[in-house]
Amino acid sequence: YAVGFLQSQNERTANREPREVADSPSGTRVVHFQEYWIRMRAEVPAETVVVVGLDRAAPAPGVVEAITGADLVLVPPSNPVVSVGTILGVPGVRDALVGTDAPVVGLSPVVEGQHVRGMARQLLTAIGVEVSAARSQGGVLDGWLVDTGDAGDLAALEAAGLRAAAVPLMMTSPEATAAMVAAAVDLVAR
Repeated sequence: YAVGFLQSQNERTANREPREVADSPSGTRVVHFQEYWIRMRAEVPAETVVVVGLDRAAPAPGVVEAITGADLVLVPPSNPVVSVGTILGVPGVRDALVGTDAPVVGLSPVVEGQHVRGMARQLLTAIGVEVSAARSQGGVLDGWLVDTGDAGDLAALEAAGLRAAAVPLMMTSPEATAAMVAAAVDLVAR
């Protein structure tokens, strides 16, 4: 299966109605991301992920300005393929993150070697990327927070030139979330 985000003239219909879009000569079935995630429950091995429409995408008004004018940018612990990866693929977003004077800190979506939610393991495997807290959004981040259970990955991250720290990453309460933000601020202050 190839999992894709597909756009049509009628975005509302395309987003509401997961559908098969093509059959390839090799027998690979191409399905809409929502069909893969909801109907198939990501239980079928994906061979690749195709994001359709990024060439026509643009950041929402004010997004680039917010990034370039920020004091600190936090990249959430979201799915690195279908969430963060797609956002970074929107023309102008990656450049804004790389070009901002603000430190950019990512929060790992991996806790104790496992992706916390969703089907990231299947999709990372499909694009040939190891599921590990030591994997970061290459070339974009100044700092990377990993969970305390993945503290063993800190040396590799720091050897790659990234400031890194291990902190509890489960957002179980407003206080836990505030502690993560404080850790990000502390990380870039050192």
